[in-house]
Amino acid sequence: MSPNIFFLEPTWPFRLDLTVWTLRRRPENTVDRWDGTTYRRVLPLPTGTVEVAVTQLGPPGSPQLRIVVNGQPSRTSVKAAVTAALERLLGLRVDLSEFYRLAAREESLGKLAARFQGMRPPRYPTVFESAVVGIASQQVSRTVSILVLNQLTARYGPPFHLGKAITHAFPRAEDLAGLRPSELRSLGFSRQKEHAITELAQSVAGGTLDLEGLARLPDEEAIKRLCSLHGVGRWTAGYVLLRGLGRIRIFPGDDGGARNNLKRWLHLEQPPDFETVRRTLEYWHPYAGLVYFHMLLDRLEEAGFLPAG
Repeated sequence: MSPNIFFLEPTWPFRLDLTVWTLRRRPENTVDRWDGTTYRRVLPLPTGTVEVAVTQLGPPGSPQLRIVVNGQPSRTSVKAAVTAALERLLGLRVDLSEFYRLAAREESLGKLAARFQGMRPPRYPTVFESAVVGIASQQVSRTVSILVLNQLTARYGPPFHLGKAITHAFPRAEDLAGLRPSELRSLGFSRQKEHAITELAQSVAGGTLDLEGLARLPDEEAIKRLCSLHGVGRWTAGYVLLRGLGRIRIFPGDDGGARNNLKRWLHLEQPPDFETVRRTLEYWHPYAGLVYFHMLLDRLEEAGFLPAG
């Protein structure tokens, strides 16, 4: 089957590499793959599973993305579904002009925004995925959580075959709903996390929980609804709002790594507590989540994961 090829043009400025690194967080991530030029992810569409490959053809000043879709014939419905997924995943239509104007008025934020200009706030394809990633990331390092999520995806995610290679989409709720909690324990999930994930999957797959419907709720109501779920606390709820619902005004204030990043960036003596984070980020309202993403890129650059310059 010939690949389906088309082109997208994000609004200026856009950098695929920075956006993908904000999404994948660590080089070990096998769900969001990046070889330095092309971003790849397997997506389960209503018409079947596809692999999408995205390459930026032009410089950040005039970005153009080449999209290659393997696994489905060239149809308008496939192009529309892939386009919608990529606009969400890569923030292609998010306008950050007001954020850049705000950043230009403050030296520390302005320098950070200028270094990573073109990064767009990414979102997971579904709120369910963001919730599972959030639960898996509780009280462990990013690297450990990603390795566990890689195993979850390889075992239970919808497979995609291209030649002899097999890759997987992130598991959907229906892929996990029938599991016994103990089946996740062998992958490295704690007893509490495996119970939280399977209960979440059963509720979503069974139609008793509409996670996508959280998009209609104000922040505090959405956080309250999420915190009523087993295994979901304030940090995970904030993570879901930022990475699942695209609420770029949300900074997951209970994130220990983020608090350390904030301490380092602002030259504080101690990592700030939740209330101090809240007060500090009032200066950058409504873009606290963008500050979170920019500080993540700052640490990734320091670790040598980002290309020089």
